Amino acid sequence: MRMNMDAMAVARGLHALSSSCQGNMNLNDSASGASMNRLLLKLAMSMAVASLFYSTPAAAQVAPTTEKAASVKITQGPEIERADSYLTIVRWTTNNPGGSPEHYGVVHYGTNPKDLGQTAKSPIRLNPSHPDTVFRVRIEGLQPGTTYYYKVDSMEASGKGDGVTSKVKTFKTQ
Repeated sequence: MRMNMDAMAVARGLHALSSSCQGNMNLNDSASGASMNRLLLKLAMSMAVASLFYSTPAAAQVAPTTEKAASVKITQGPEIERADSYLTIVRWTTNNPGGSPEHYGVVHYGTNPKDLGQTAKSPIRLNPSHPDTVFRVRIEGLQPGTTYYYKVDSMEASGKGDGVTSKVKTFKTQ
């Protein structure tokens, strides 16, 4: 809506400029006046089109912080979408944790269930109007034919956890 209002304001300003120029010019023939009108029309159209490409990303793309959920629970998963050595994807669903719109899905993993010292995380932007959030985390560079143990959690961009962690699970790479 802002872009349309900007384009309309530019067009009104150029129309006023055109009227002002015509009133102050002493043109002897209508060809010169028509030429000036075409020039002003081209300028107005250029400005209107240019205003469509202008936006203020900060105002248009930042979602507000929403109320934090009383408790966050994993409602589905975690499960492995694929388990190749070059790319493994872990997916799970929680109720919407709320809070900051920027969140991360986090997977802690390793080859020993008591040492999950490696971490992979993927960013996600929460949709405050959705009741659930699906997290998908990519893990790259694993060893082929190897059993890995993992658990998942999620956190806000600030590093504050959502208060939910899965049990330790396992997968084997191809």
